[in-house]
Amino acid sequence: MIHANTDESWLPLYEALASPVRLSIINLLANNLMNVKELAESLGLSSAIVTMHVKKLEKAGIVQTKMVRKHGGTHKICTLAERSISIELPHPTLDVKKVHEVSVPVGHFTQFEVFPTCGIATVDKMIGQFDDPRFFLEPERMNASILWFGKGYVEYKVPNYLLAGQRPVALEITVELGSEAPGINENWPSDINFTLNGMDIGMWTSPGDYGEVRGRYSPPWWQDRVNQYGLLKVIRIQEDGTLIDGQHMSSVGIGEIGLERNYWTFRIEVKEDAVHVGGLTLYGKGFGNYNHDMMFRVFYEDARSS
Repeated sequence: MIHANTDESWLPLYEALASPVRLSIINLLANNLMNVKELAESLGLSSAIVTMHVKKLEKAGIVQTKMVRKHGGTHKICTLAERSISIELPHPTLDVKKVHEVSVPVGHFTQFEVFPTCGIATVDKMIGQFDDPRFFLEPERMNASILWFGKGYVEYKVPNYLLAGQRPVALEITVELGSEAPGINENWPSDINFTLNGMDIGMWTSPGDYGEVRGRYSPPWWQDRVNQYGLLKVIRIQEDGTLIDGQHMSSVGIGEIGLERNYWTFRIEVKEDAVHVGGLTLYGKGFGNYNHDMMFRVFYEDARSS
């Protein structure tokens, strides 16, 4: 998911969507992988014109392309890189400058229990071997930028930088994640549960494990046909409940999760008794389609102004 706002850096995205031809390309790619020639024939346009439109969609992060050898020739195969777009408009009552932000690498978990299939890697190499949970204890895990497991959990300690007199009004957690299938499978649902300070804040079902095309930031050494990218999810805990991508996830409000402590404990889990035990892949900086680690943003107001 693309999580955009009104910053000018998102203009290429909005410009890419402001074209009937490019919207038609998106609709065609929603159903099939297609090369430029096939798109041109479907649209009744020249390949040169379609190539220009595809480049705009690539720049916006909506479409991915790769060169594939097929039937004795080389074809530029196009596919959708995203499944949805969320646009956050300025909030009239929230001073966006009053925010503490913390970036947490995916390897900085403080507690875990994972079961195969599983693994962990830095942007340079695998840590240990596939399907051996012992390597989640390897000190080099602190440099990890991707991890995956079939069931279990990872837990993180996040420092709380709120000062005396600063009252939290919302907490946003942004993370790229997906399922974990043996190999890859884009139809592999997994019920992923989120817990903050011991409070169950909700569950989201990941549709699948994405790997048909390479992730935008997959390192060159990372092989094809394995976990490549996930979906960007934004969890927002506010006074009237918890949302995920703007949709209601639970009734847990920010006043119930104990944000006054010196640090917060965030757990991501696939429970053994879930309806869909489809595993979890967690992407950080240097992997997937978003070049950043987990982000925690707490919005606050001065107590004297409340």
